[in-house]
Amino acid sequence: MFIRKIGIDLGTTNTLVFLPDKGIVINEPTAVALRRPDNIVLSVGAEAKEMVGRTPDDIVIYRPLKDGVIAEYYITKEMLKYFISKSIGSFNFFRPEVVISVPAGITSTEYRAVMNAAKEAGAREVYLVKEPLLASLGAGIPIHSAEGNMVVNIGGGTTEVAVISLGGIVAWASLRVAGNRFDQSISDYIRKKYGLAIGESTAENIKIAVGTALPNRNKLEIKIRGRDLSSGLPRDLVINSNEVAEAINPHLVDIISSVQSVFNVTPPELAADIMEKGIILSGGSAQLRDIEEFFKRSLGVTAYVAEDPILCVAKGTATILNHLEVYKRTLLHKR
Repeated sequence: MFIRKIGIDLGTTNTLVFLPDKGIVINEPTAVALRRPDNIVLSVGAEAKEMVGRTPDDIVIYRPLKDGVIAEYYITKEMLKYFISKSIGSFNFFRPEVVISVPAGITSTEYRAVMNAAKEAGAREVYLVKEPLLASLGAGIPIHSAEGNMVVNIGGGTTEVAVISLGGIVAWASLRVAGNRFDQSISDYIRKKYGLAIGESTAENIKIAVGTALPNRNKLEIKIRGRDLSSGLPRDLVINSNEVAEAINPHLVDIISSVQSVFNVTPPELAADIMEKGIILSGGSAQLRDIEEFFKRSLGVTAYVAEDPILCVAKGTATILNHLEVYKRTLLHKR
């Protein structure tokens, strides 16, 4: 089979690749292991993520995207080359058309960087689509209707808030606060309160296992191990979900403020539609426990987590690929 179309959800934390007729074929961390000083790529994705915090001095683990955009051009290009090759096979002679997600707040320089990196990685044509539109399509929102819909896509590096109507973004905000900041705040909280240093993988595991947006009487607990800052020796500690809620609360408040700022510039008719239908939450960090209730208490508007929120953007690329000729005339930007 000669594959000519690929959809890529290029996320700060995870990258997902979609192929027509096959579905999502890759869901791996956005990470690259590089050997210094000769800059040889040792591993990409899940294999590179496993090395975090465990490498000798001559091996460096890179997260080539920062806050949703390219921070390390060469490494991003090598990573895209790996994902494209892995998804279509090394012996596919047709350079594919590629649809890639980008943040709503992407600059023209960042835009060109993604475009050029994808072309150098083996794409024939590259189409960039803003994440809120893809997340809306993936969540099953009829984006071409005249009614207003609000989607809040909370990923690893960015939170994208957008009001969508008639196939376009009417009002939006892009906030560089999301899952990675949650992890960092958990790590900082434990260091400050308990004098225990933990790695980023441990902080992420805490968030997934017991993370919640609201404190609850029925607390969840997790046992972790870190390095005691006073003795330098390993020490065990039990953390509960209410402590995680306290640690990440400032970042959730920032996200709510961003949503309020979008409401402030949304036309009244569209705002009324959103009040009636509610806010759709997508992205990996939308899986945080009680996040819908947090939104409802903070904004007075009902919120719903989309089905398979972490897959929404990738599913959106699927919709684009299945109707590529139609979307070329409307949503897509090609150079």
